[in-house]
Amino acid sequence: MAKKTVGMISSYRALEKRGDWLWQQTPHQFGVWDNIQMQALASKPDFLLMYQFDFPKPPQPKSWWEQLNQKRQKSELNINSVLKGIAPERVIYLLREPPLSEIVDRNQFNYQEAQKYCGYISGPDDFAPIPDYMPAIWYHANSFRELNEMPPPEKVAPCSWITSGISRTANHRQRLDFLQSLQENHLKFDLYGRGLPKWVKTSGELGNKWYGMAPYYYNLSIENYADNNWYVSEKLWDALLAWCLPIYYGGPAADKLLPPGSFLRLPSLDAKGLAYIQEVTATPDAWYAAKDAIAEARQIILHKLNLLNWLSEFVGKVSE
Repeated sequence: MAKKTVGMISSYRALEKRGDWLWQQTPHQFGVWDNIQMQALASKPDFLLMYQFDFPKPPQPKSWWEQLNQKRQKSELNINSVLKGIAPERVIYLLREPPLSEIVDRNQFNYQEAQKYCGYISGPDDFAPIPDYMPAIWYHANSFRELNEMPPPEKVAPCSWITSGISRTANHRQRLDFLQSLQENHLKFDLYGRGLPKWVKTSGELGNKWYGMAPYYYNLSIENYADNNWYVSEKLWDALLAWCLPIYYGGPAADKLLPPGSFLRLPSLDAKGLAYIQEVTATPDAWYAAKDAIAEARQIILHKLNLLNWLSEFVGKVSE
């Protein structure tokens, strides 16, 4: 049976021209996984993934006549052109961003619009048409086979955190406040990231997250959102794939997806959390105790939670 091609459109600018998107998440060449081939820029794919695609909102019209006869029609035309003639049952809409209060309206609008064009619509929030966990992607440059087969790399440092200086929401600002508390209290960890405030003591940006995780026993994996049962992001997958023991702050989704003991729960982003990090990272004992659970979690991420595997299973069901 010929493999089905899966195209992709996204509002993430970094993905707009990424013809090899997800190719690092399979042991095979050219994005092949079982019954599918990921060809993000294919002109006539068999299936289309709309990955965090923000539907255009019609401009505010000057009159009701324009609203009925011009602006709305133009918006519809633009969307139909990017769908490439694919039947709705073969169009998948996956919203990735969490339901932060600042963007809930945008997320709801996206779901509403997606129902006009897509046969499957899902996201990590309760008001999604199909609430579900976001399938796993990761941001290491290592090949799938390398990640799948490698033993634990040499661990030489206690703890790292890779984050950014984004501060556009209250949740982002809470994370930055916790970062400031960590540094003011002189906790021992190495910080990497981009766009961080000038007051931050940092080791700089990374071209490959692997180098800021693999040498460390622990990694601070702090989500931007921890208030529902669905949201979990690459912050956790990246840490585990680098054989770190994540000190994780997030919702309960991770407990349902990963084996017990494969990560530690950061209790809060306050003095209690600071004390917990300081106690855990003082020795590598917790990492050694969790090593087998980390190994199991890595296989689940690579083979089961993998977005390519999710797409393959979806295509298989639709094609039956």
